[in-house]
Amino acid sequence: MAISTRDLIELVEALPEDVKQSAYDYLQFLALRHARPDWDEIDRMDPDELPLSEEEERQLNSNSGFISWEDAKRELGLSTDS
Repeated sequence: MAISTRDLIELVEALPEDVKQSAYDYLQFLALRHARPDWDEIDRMDPDELPLSEEEERQLNSNSGFISWEDAKRELGLSTDS
């Protein structure tokens, strides 16, 4: 089913003001997600020569480890159905 741009605009115009930022963020995510490389593409890229930021260095040297999204949701008591 094809959705016209006009239909999308009408939906956005009908949104309450307090949810428009969320709608914008999600639409921006959808628009940009196809432009980002996937992990296989990233793996094939040559490393850049940019130094790590202080935050990146802190994260790299952290002993906190990795936690999956599913584990984080369980830990926070959030629904894991999706």
